[in-house]
Amino acid sequence: MVRIMPIDDTALEIAARTVRDGGIIVLPTDTVYGIACDPRNRDAVAAVFAAKRRPAAKTLQVLFPSVDELADYSLELPVPLDRLSRVFLPGAFSPICVARDDCPLVTVRTVANARPGRTQGIRVPDSEDALRILRATGPLAASSANLSGGESAQTVRQAADALGDSVDLYLDGGPTPGPLSSTVVASDVHGRDGIAILREGVIGQRTIRQALHGRDRAA
Repeated sequence: MVRIMPIDDTALEIAARTVRDGGIIVLPTDTVYGIACDPRNRDAVAAVFAAKRRPAAKTLQVLFPSVDELADYSLELPVPLDRLSRVFLPGAFSPICVARDDCPLVTVRTVANARPGRTQGIRVPDSEDALRILRATGPLAASSANLSGGESAQTVRQAADALGDSVDLYLDGGPTPGPLSSTVVASDVHGRDGIAILREGVIGQRTIRQALHGRDRAA
């Protein structure tokens, strides 16, 4: 039987304990529901991949309550992603950070003979429910709460129907805006404007490039 709870102080305490003990939770974000765990726990990360039936070659983002916490995990926002993050975070923007050698996250992507060789996609969701959860649990390794290749869940019930009892706790924040995901952007010295848009989502390419040329997201 799946465990679904509304987001209140009791649920936040249980969520924090579940993550600390290596369990898996589902939470609402500003796009879709996400399945998440402690990004420093290799077994928990493996359990997320198993629950989603996600190919091992794919990576997980890490959700943070604030970009101010990146340094605590030995992550850096390269130029010009630092500028874009000031415009679009919190929000549906997923910059690719550089991970230093002492980064404790097991979700870091390592590519031999590449510069940078160690990277991590991050996000700060523009959702008060998600931020409350992240402040209680700490950063979370996350992916959309659906089976790999399936429709993204916009309600907790859709997530539960897809993932069942492979998840320890479902946090119900009501319907999410969805269905588009965040826009993933990497730094690229050879790319136009010094970036590479790896996945176009809620924030369109034009809006991203306008921000780099001094226009805000309303431009």
